[in-house]
Amino acid sequence: MIPVAFLFVIFLANSVNSENIKCQGSCVTSNFSSPLPFPFGFSPGCPIQLNCTPTGVRIGEFQVLNVTSKDIIIDLPAKCQRPLASISVLFGGNYALSVDNTLLLQNCSNPLPSPCEIRPMFLERSFSLNPCVARSDNISCFTGGGGGGRLLSFEEVNNTQCHFLFSSTSIVVDSTRNSMVSLDLERGNLEWWVQDCNCDPDADTTVVKNGNDTVGCRCLCNEGFEGDGFKQGGGCRRVSNCHHGSRYISGKCEGNTRAGVLVGGLVGGALLMGVVALVCFYLRRRSNSINRHMSAKRLLSEAAGNSSVPCYAYRDIERATNGFSDKQRLGTGAYGTVYAGKLQNDDWVAIKRFRYRDPDSIDQHLQRERGQGLPWTIRLTIAAETAKAISYLHSVNPPIFHRDIKSSNILLDYNYRSKVADFGLSRLGMTESSHISTAPQGTPGYLDPQYHQYFHLSDKSDVYSFGVVLVEIITALKVVDFSRAHSEVNLAALANDRIGRGCVDEIIDPYLDPHRDAWTLSSIHNVAELAFRCLASHRDMRPTMTEVAEELEHIRLSAWVPGMCIESPTAASSDDESEKSFNKSTERSDVGSRRVVIVKQREGESITTSLDEVKNRSPISVQDHWSSGQSSPSTNSLLGNSSRRE
Repeated sequence: MIPVAFLFVIFLANSVNSENIKCQGSCVTSNFSSPLPFPFGFSPGCPIQLNCTPTGVRIGEFQVLNVTSKDIIIDLPAKCQRPLASISVLFGGNYALSVDNTLLLQNCSNPLPSPCEIRPMFLERSFSLNPCVARSDNISCFTGGGGGGRLLSFEEVNNTQCHFLFSSTSIVVDSTRNSMVSLDLERGNLEWWVQDCNCDPDADTTVVKNGNDTVGCRCLCNEGFEGDGFKQGGGCRRVSNCHHGSRYISGKCEGNTRAGVLVGGLVGGALLMGVVALVCFYLRRRSNSINRHMSAKRLLSEAAGNSSVPCYAYRDIERATNGFSDKQRLGTGAYGTVYAGKLQNDDWVAIKRFRYRDPDSIDQHLQRERGQGLPWTIRLTIAAETAKAISYLHSVNPPIFHRDIKSSNILLDYNYRSKVADFGLSRLGMTESSHISTAPQGTPGYLDPQYHQYFHLSDKSDVYSFGVVLVEIITALKVVDFSRAHSEVNLAALANDRIGRGCVDEIIDPYLDPHRDAWTLSSIHNVAELAFRCLASHRDMRPTMTEVAEELEHIRLSAWVPGMCIESPTAASSDDESEKSFNKSTERSDVGSRRVVIVKQREGESITTSLDEVKNRSPISVQDHWSSGQSSPSTNSLLGNSSRRE
């Protein structure tokens, strides 16, 4: 009796083990009408074990919607504040998210190299949004595949430094529904595999690779057969009708039906991809347009200060100028063309249509790119006229701060008359305050260090920039030159060092020939001393532009008026030697009551002008592209282009 009982126990144990080894593919509460195909199931004997829960088949918290010959399709609904770590269960030993998925991530610390960035407001029609999503920040798209493989890893997703997973979209290939390709929202595709494939004789073994690495395999029945393809499962069985999509593609069904399916699938897929591309393009363009509009309004508000600046749509501007008609063109400058426009309220305005700056319309005189260079008398006249123009801007109420005084913005006509141009960065000052607080803007090398450090813009900021221009006029050196020594890259620093040590002769442009006469050397030294004061580190130590203009005019007239010749600072030359040197380069003659001065050049040429003509010259010539009626295409700049820091 005992041996029989023992054998019965062994039989029961083997039966239990056999049941555990067999893969159970049925789940009563699942949404599947039939048991899951091998290798899927719910018992320990299944290579890919899923969870059968009261609410259906799940992987972790995610519901399984379907399984195909290569994918597990899960439901990934839109959800706020879903931790990114929650999708770690989707990366198992036999399945992982593929690159066919586009993960929609939120709260990313760093921008992603993603194909799109979506605002939540644009997803209201596609997802059932709740208030928390509508108030969240932008949604970034992540497709992965940076390593070259088809499979994602949780480490790759986690390295995005995004905190939340909002949802996912996936490209699904489903031949059972006679559709080639579909784009599903709130879906995720998990590509699956097994480690050991014991395939049916009527099935092929498909190797699953991630890049160059083999991760597993799958069994797929040959054409004309259907089933899971595994010997442990149902294997493959022959089909005799055309209900399977593979029969259409293989050509074993009626030819017209096969052609119709192919054409319909191709057309449907093309239309779907076209719609997706148009949607993404629209969303991206709309987002960029909104960002540009907000940025433009912010910049206008900053530039206007306390004033109110109206904004006009481009179509209104185009209508006001009759489509930028040539009949309404006022003039063309280096940065664009100015048109006369009539707004809807019958106000006439000047409208500037910007373009990229044309470097061919500007010659750089101080760098000898045009001619052999400018003589000292012309350079000094340009400096004096420019100083008067800037002084005028500072004297109006409210004062105007140019903010971008540089040699390339000092334009010259054929007679070397200077015009101050480019008021794109100018700001209105406040008479009741010594400065205004605003973000630093201007050109490197010309920017007031106090303005750059403390954000305090004042009239002395233009004084500093003009001081750099004076040094350029004296030295003909570039404002920023990395070929110079490290401490001398900045021209202002170089000039402060040489002038402060009394070594200004080391940086004077040799073309000026400062030792030709006493007045030339003396005036250059006096202008250098003035530039040194303009470049003072603190604004209270700098002179005003009115004082600068008066001193430059005094230096300029000292060459024309008897008795105003300034003594040369060179200790080695005496008064007699200075007078002798000066007499060698100039001849004085009286014609009636007018004094004519002839300045002899080294080439033997001469420039004749009268004292009355000098005194009667217009003290200021300011060119504002918004208000000027025309701009000569032959206008040259004192120096040329310089890079601007916005």
